[in-house]
Amino acid sequence: MLTDSFARRIDYLRLSVTDRCNLRCVYCLPAQGASFSPREDVLSPAEIERLARVFAGAGISNVRLTGGEPLVRPDIVEVVERLARVPGIGDLSLSTNGVLLGALARPLARAGLRRVNISLDSLDEERFRAVTRFGRLDEVRAGIDAALAAGLSPVKLNVVVARGLNEDEVAAFAALTQSAPLHVRFIELMPMGETGFFSKERWVPLAEILAAAGPLEPLSGAERPVGHGPARYYRRPGARGTVGVISALSCGFCASCNRLRLTSRGLLVPCLDGETGTDLRGPLRRGADDGELRRLLEETVRTKPREHAMAAKAEAAAANPRFMCAIGG
Repeated sequence: MLTDSFARRIDYLRLSVTDRCNLRCVYCLPAQGASFSPREDVLSPAEIERLARVFAGAGISNVRLTGGEPLVRPDIVEVVERLARVPGIGDLSLSTNGVLLGALARPLARAGLRRVNISLDSLDEERFRAVTRFGRLDEVRAGIDAALAAGLSPVKLNVVVARGLNEDEVAAFAALTQSAPLHVRFIELMPMGETGFFSKERWVPLAEILAAAGPLEPLSGAERPVGHGPARYYRRPGARGTVGVISALSCGFCASCNRLRLTSRGLLVPCLDGETGTDLRGPLRRGADDGELRRLLEETVRTKPREHAMAAKAEAAAANPRFMCAIGG
């Protein structure tokens, strides 16, 4: 079992398979200037599987594939197949913008994927295009339908809430949970990446989000959808789905953090807000054995900080210089 220096059990890996994306959302990437990793620098399916086996042997049991947009990898189904057969990994999930999910939901489910989170920040076609800069809402809706039809469950919708962007759509998103088995999670805007988008004026606090999404009833642990992250869950009376909130600034969740992040270039990062990490790709490609890789993993876990510094950065109108797509979200 992996335990950090603050006695937190670490059993969840967010594994980025690419830093590339087919959208360019305003809060995630600048309109121009961001560069992506050369393909030869990105971990191969075999390298991902090798590291996953080491991680699982140390106690990691939950893996979420992230990006960038993981579905832009042409070998993403192979990656899922490899991870699904690693002993010890009990839950395998994926975060996506949904654009390519319509065609891939069934192949991914057959390969062993269990569930998906789909990013969706507006239900209005023109506004969605403005947020993503060139996305099509109908493609994402088709991806949601395909995920449900393929038996991926639960299907969660991630909504980053920002003032002047979509705060007036919170109620409409919450209403989606009434008649469909969808789990909408509202995410506070975070100071990540030098996109020029984050500001205290754009930040919508947790209390305001909950008020707009109501009426809501808190859920007990047994009633919550499957997941291993920091969301707090509620349900509208009589709804089939749930409403969740992830609030890094209003109500920090560091005390119960159970996560590590592995970038697509093999950098193991102990905290989302961290600006450093441990290179695993170099030792892996130099022929390191499993013992050395596990030692590096355990050393990284011991460097995990007590808490992130996002609140201080938000107050200072600063941001982590690393783009969200580079760290894997």
